[in-house]
Amino acid sequence: MTEAEVRGLCIKSREIFLSQPILLELEAPLKICGDIHGQYTDLLRLFEYGGFPPEANYLFLGDYVDRGKQSLETICLLLAYKIKYPENFFLLRGNHECASINRIYGFYDECLSPDLQSMEQIRRIMRPTDVPDTGLLCDLLWSDPDKDVQGWGENDRGVSFTFGADVVSKFLNRHDLDLICRAHQVEPNVVEDGYEFFAKRQLVTLFSAPNYCGEFDNAGGMMSVDESLMCSFQILKPSEKKAKYQYGGVNSGRPVTPPRTAQAPKKR
Repeated sequence: MTEAEVRGLCIKSREIFLSQPILLELEAPLKICGDIHGQYTDLLRLFEYGGFPPEANYLFLGDYVDRGKQSLETICLLLAYKIKYPENFFLLRGNHECASINRIYGFYDECLSPDLQSMEQIRRIMRPTDVPDTGLLCDLLWSDPDKDVQGWGENDRGVSFTFGADVVSKFLNRHDLDLICRAHQVEPNVVEDGYEFFAKRQLVTLFSAPNYCGEFDNAGGMMSVDESLMCSFQILKPSEKKAKYQYGGVNSGRPVTPPRTAQAPKKR
């Protein structure tokens, strides 16, 4: 692709993103995917498993670029599908959709916040915007569940919070929801199988990039939600041999979990 074509994708998709609500309320059936991180080969595998658009409707939870060696191909394909099928293909912003993170991690990623009292607060977030070091938008992109925490705790990432199962239950009850679906984590023992439940299956974490960075032996997961809201999972198994579209590894010197310069907030 030429530079002009890439720029055209960005401009057209930006218009579509801004025309749609910041808080999406989507109908099933739906395929939900977690982090991709420039692993273009595995993105194609996800489509092979779930059906290429518009055969299936998709929601991606963010973190499309950085670390993998085909970030440009990955984001261009996703934006092209968004332009082609704007009402069937949806892309959320992850913590890696941020200029400061892109500069560090190669291209130049979730659910809860103690500041979140109503969904209207999310609807009022103005776009476009950068990600601050504290507050609601920061927490939506950086907070993590922690089975050893009750309430809110400090986050080892150096930004935002961790939250316990009690926070998840209170959030779901307050907003009349059944399940939180998030991405953003692949550390050992978190989502080795491509997905991981938390808080008595009230929250699920998805990670859709198998063999992450060539350094993990994790599977990639995609969640399918049918018309009756039944959820099932399709798994991309880790493999020592890559598919015919080789994406390669990344610089092993890059840390797997991105740091932030802000000080960790005090417990609440």
